Amino acid sequence: MTAKVRILGLDPGLARLGFGAIMVEDDRPKPLDFGIIQTPAKQPIGDRLQTIYEDLHALCEQFSPELVVVEKLFFYRMSNLISVAQARGVILLVLAQHRLPLVELTPGQVKQSLTGYGNASKLEVQEAVARELDLDEIPKPDDAADALAVAIAGSFFASS
Repeated sequence: MTAKVRILGLDPGLARLGFGAIMVEDDRPKPLDFGIIQTPAKQPIGDRLQTIYEDLHALCEQFSPELVVVEKLFFYRMSNLISVAQARGVILLVLAQHRLPLVELTPGQVKQSLTGYGNASKLEVQEAVARELDLDEIPKPDDAADALAVAIAGSFFASS
């Protein structure tokens, strides 16, 4: 019997948090679902974080992942870093409440895993995602494609 592993990949963000759920069987990832949790910029920060909290709980219940992979923060603008860090704190809280194992990967690790090149372009990574998941086109929006890339890269780390 082959082991099946459900993996949830997350690309943290406050305005748009990308998610990608995959099933890995016989070392082949298959997409289950992908999308974004979106929060309006004009909404108070507390309400935005609560939306992330509630929607992420729902995703964890829907997919019952055995592993969650989160991309580590990597920003140049301090204003983005703070808001994304707040969203990331909510993510870590929800994962702890569900007692889900967590793997964190840097953007370079994700790029290296999917393309063999740590400085790959966004398009090269997205094309690798489509190829790995046997999709006819690159998943949209970009945040969801990024989350799928994180999940796929996490499957490589989990199996090694």
